[in-house]
Amino acid sequence: MAEAEIQYAGVKTLQNHEDLKEKTSRFMRSTRFNLSGPAARKMVDIQVSEVERWLELLYIAAEGASLRREDRRKAIEVAAMLGEIRRAVQRFSARSPLTLVDAAAGKSYLGLLAAKLVFEPLRRPCSVVTLERDPGRAALSRRAAEHLHSTVPIECRQADVASPEAWPPSPSIVAALHACGAAADAVIDRAIASRARMLLLVPCCTSRAVAAVRRAREEAGRLGIPRHAPVRRRFIQAIVDAERTWRLEAAGYETEVVEFVGATVTPHNLLWRSRLVAEPARMAAAARIHTEKFRGKAR
Repeated sequence: MAEAEIQYAGVKTLQNHEDLKEKTSRFMRSTRFNLSGPAARKMVDIQVSEVERWLELLYIAAEGASLRREDRRKAIEVAAMLGEIRRAVQRFSARSPLTLVDAAAGKSYLGLLAAKLVFEPLRRPCSVVTLERDPGRAALSRRAAEHLHSTVPIECRQADVASPEAWPPSPSIVAALHACGAAADAVIDRAIASRARMLLLVPCCTSRAVAAVRRAREEAGRLGIPRHAPVRRRFIQAIVDAERTWRLEAAGYETEVVEFVGATVTPHNLLWRSRLVAEPARMAAAARIHTEKFRGKAR
């Protein structure tokens, strides 16, 4: 029988396909979604333990292997984001087909588990597209999608999130968990350009590749912000966060910025929860602020 190489979090194993299929089947039979009576028309709460079990099943195939501490923290984040996706879905008509884009997807934990744990119980027209530029991660995502056995169509694309051709037209929800550096800005720009109805964005680290960093550094120098790393880093991050928020508002997205998990889980715990409302007065006011404060020269 054919063997597949499976890599997750630095662990490489060889696992027999038939054994993995049997494990998936047993887990699917044992998973309870608690859908009965009126609850059948609602989505389930996503438990961290449920996310952990699926991550182990799909990405850790070695006998006796288990999730590491950092993987369990990741499961907390994924569960929280799945809850955000579940709430976002409730804003759409039950008859409307939904498309979720998992952008800068990595190994597509979020997109795949959204298909299985959020969309599949709904029994409504849904599809998932994951975007990841790294060929190895994209290939791993496709293998995991095969083993997921979801009734929801899933397409794992190897593509840069900045590429317009990679994106489906008018996605319902765009989600990005820990989009790193300039990738977060690319996700914002492409979500705006594709007129996504909702964006759920958790940026990760901020590097000099982020366009707003240059303006933030100029402003830090003008205001005499100390060069002590923690002080200046927090100032620069605040400017970057503000620019992203006003950019979304100027494009017509009503935006909230919230902590989606505790800081002890990850220091990168801010979620941009944006919904396309396209209110002209709100957009115009935000556009003025964005142009005056973030596009002009610091003075």
